[in-house]
Amino acid sequence: MNVIRMLQGRAVAAALAGFLALAAFAMPGLAGGPVETSPFAVQGVDIDVTSTDATSAKNQALMDVQVKAFFQLVEKLGSPGLVAQLRAKMKPEEIAPLLRSLSIEKETSAPGRYIGTFTVRFLPGKMEKFLAGYNISVSTVQADPVLVIPVHRAPDGPKLWEDNPWRQAWLNLKAEQGMVPIIIPLGDKDDIDTLTTGEALAGDTVKLDAIRKRYDAASVLVAQAQPTDDGGLHVYIEGDIKLGRVNINKIYTPETGEDGTPVAAETAATLAFKKVLYKAYEVQAIAEAEAKAARDNTPQLLAVTVPFSSPREWNAIRARILNTPSVSGVDLSSLDFGGATIRLVYTRSLEELQANMQRVGLNLSQGGNGWVIQPM
Repeated sequence: MNVIRMLQGRAVAAALAGFLALAAFAMPGLAGGPVETSPFAVQGVDIDVTSTDATSAKNQALMDVQVKAFFQLVEKLGSPGLVAQLRAKMKPEEIAPLLRSLSIEKETSAPGRYIGTFTVRFLPGKMEKFLAGYNISVSTVQADPVLVIPVHRAPDGPKLWEDNPWRQAWLNLKAEQGMVPIIIPLGDKDDIDTLTTGEALAGDTVKLDAIRKRYDAASVLVAQAQPTDDGGLHVYIEGDIKLGRVNINKIYTPETGEDGTPVAAETAATLAFKKVLYKAYEVQAIAEAEAKAARDNTPQLLAVTVPFSSPREWNAIRARILNTPSVSGVDLSSLDFGGATIRLVYTRSLEELQANMQRVGLNLSQGGNGWVIQPM
């Protein structure tokens, strides 16, 4: 990347094209599964480039797709206004250092033309820092992904992989990179060979686990929906996920959105499901934070040896220990001319205690005879 920053003009284009071509073929496996869940990734980025020949068109596409994906990501995490601001001043070579990898979802080429669809991933740390410069904070903490298998019980028979309004509503949800990633299978040949409609409806645990593993999801749910005579949709989703037990048995009806536009029953149901998962995650996160705070504030004891050469040195070391953040007490177990054995009373984690010791000039380390505190 440092080389890329130094290059100018055509050299930049050549370097970027070479780098992206390598990324496209060498790093597609960085994602956990065929659907990307990172909040700093953009999936399904379409590109269509015409040039003098197919190779030139593809090289240009590999450059253009990162720029297109970057502005899509900025709009998703920021705002259209920020996109307009950045388009006016950012150059492609300034975007390149933010790129982590890209992979090709599908591609076709013809003489002088290249058409492709890509997944583009950006470096989380660099993107967080970049967006923070525009007062945009991005939450990078996510729950474990949930794989949802939509089955539409249509009048002419249940449909799993065929096009239907229930499956499309889940695809339109686009919640793969949210607080609780909700993954919808692609419905490609591998999926079709792995799970049939009958197996999904029967809750075949072996087949459902196989497709769950393909998408690197922590849990899998079969979401059934059947149209009602009055235009509603009877939704049934039951199963266990990392956030708890899911048990939805409800009829959804078409609604009117906040902007006055009609919302189909299928869409209303998927939005309600997403809201339930997000709420469950928030409740779990609060409970875990409270439990961690309680653990952090619970006094802990650690037996430590403190070597010293004089009473003055011992007093100096003891004063530093007592001034260490998270240390609440020093209980003397034994004392002689060569050192002391103490019981250190502290809160929070042992790793944090070691870091705090270093701040006051002490080193807390574990040797063959136990824990030792010595001046740095």
